[in-house]
Amino acid sequence: MVQNIAHIALVVRNYDDAIAFYCDTLGFDLIADEYQPEQDKRWVLVRPKGGTGTSLLLAQASTSKQDGFIGDQAGGRVFLFLETDDFARDYAAYSERGVKFIRAPAAQPYGTVAVFVDLYGNKWDLIQFTKPQ
Repeated sequence: MVQNIAHIALVVRNYDDAIAFYCDTLGFDLIADEYQPEQDKRWVLVRPKGGTGTSLLLAQASTSKQDGFIGDQAGGRVFLFLETDDFARDYAAYSERGVKFIRAPAAQPYGTVAVFVDLYGNKWDLIQFTKPQ
């Protein structure tokens, strides 16, 4: 059996602001942005540049309950892990573009890692693994 995680839904406040952050600031590719009239919402997928695996489904909150999870989808823990092939390059580029790092780069037994927050406050690891995962 072969299975993969195709998409991870990320609840956002606004589609366009989220697209701007993920595509312009982090350099992700916009894979899809399609209006779904039967549900009156958009199907918005982004993926790290060069990536071929899992993408993020940017899901604009449509209820007050969903709105309460924006920026805190993992209860304050790191939620997503962005693997890079060049930590120094991406850390410098993201810092230059105003990405807020809340934990400085550190060498760990598994690789080099720093924690940043997205535009809503979700925590991400930027990580270059010592060995491919």
